Amino acid sequence: MAVGPRALEVAGLPRVGHLARAREWWEQEHVFGYGLILPALTLLICLVAYPFGMAIYFSLSDYWVGSPGKFVGLENFRAILGNEVFRQTVWNSFVFTAIAVTLKSVLGVWLALLLARNLRFKRLLRGAVLLPWVIPTALSTLAWWWMFDSLYSVVNWTAIRLGLINPPGPNWLGMSGYAMTAVITVNVWRGLPFFAITTLAGLVSIPREYYEAAEVDGASSWGRFFHVTLPLLKPVIAVVVLFSTIFTFSDFNIVYILTRGGPVNSTHLFATLAYQVGLNGGNLGQGAAISLFLFPMLAAVVFFQLRYIRRE
Repeated sequence: MAVGPRALEVAGLPRVGHLARAREWWEQEHVFGYGLILPALTLLICLVAYPFGMAIYFSLSDYWVGSPGKFVGLENFRAILGNEVFRQTVWNSFVFTAIAVTLKSVLGVWLALLLARNLRFKRLLRGAVLLPWVIPTALSTLAWWWMFDSLYSVVNWTAIRLGLINPPGPNWLGMSGYAMTAVITVNVWRGLPFFAITTLAGLVSIPREYYEAAEVDGASSWGRFFHVTLPLLKPVIAVVVLFSTIFTFSDFNIVYILTRGGPVNSTHLFATLAYQVGLNGGNLGQGAAISLFLFPMLAAVVFFQLRYIRRE
C-alpha cells in the first residue's frame, strides 16, 4: 500500500520532497561525472568541433564570401597543390618551424641552466625572462617591426656602431632571406621563456644526490650535463618541444604583423596564406583547404613525438 507524505509526517518520518530526490539523482556517480565534464564538452563542441566541421564543409565546396557555392569535392585541394605559392608556403613552414624550435630548444636549456644557479636577484631575473611570453603578441611584434624598419632600424644602427655591418645595413623586412631571419628571431624571442621556464621546472626536480655521485666518480661539468641532466630532462624537453612545434607551425600574428607573408611570399606560413586567400581574397573554399593541411602534418608530428615520450 502506498504511503503519502502526510502519513509520513504523522508517523514521525522525514518527508522526501522534490529537492531531495533531485539531489539524490544528481549525486549518483555517473550523473555527477557527466555533469562535471559537460561545460568542457560544450566548449569543445562550440569552439573546436563546430569550426572544424565548417572548415571541412568549406574546403569541399566552391564557397566564396557572400556566395554559398556548391559541392566540388577535392577540387580545392587539387587547385592549391598546383599553386606555386602554396608549395613555397609548405617549404617556408618547415624551415621556419625547424630552425625556430631548434634554437628555442638549445637556448631554452641553456637559459634554464643559468636560471637554476644561485644568482643575485634570481627571482627578478626569472620574472624578467617571462616578459616576452606575457606581453601581448601584437604589441611586442609592433615593437620589433619598428626595430627592423628600413629607415629607423635600431638593429642596423647598433650593428653599424659596433662595426659588424656596413651602412646603411640590410632591409630586414624587404629582402627574402633577411625577412625569414627576422620572423624566426621574433618567434624565438617570444617562445624562449615558455621553453626555459618549463625546462627549469624539470631541472629543479632532479635530486642533488645524482650530481654528488657523479662528482665522486670524477665527472666534469660537461659530463654531469650529458650523463645526468640531459637524460633526466629528456621527457620534459620532449613535451615542451611537442607544444613548441605546434605553436610555431601554426604561428600567425608574428608573420602577419611583420611581413604579411612577403616579400614575394618568402615568409608565408599556412595560417597567413589561408587568411590571405580565404578572408582577404574572399575564396573561403581554398582558404579552408589550406588551413586543413595543417591538421595531418601536426597530427603526424604529435603522433611521433607522443610515441617517443611514451617510450621514454
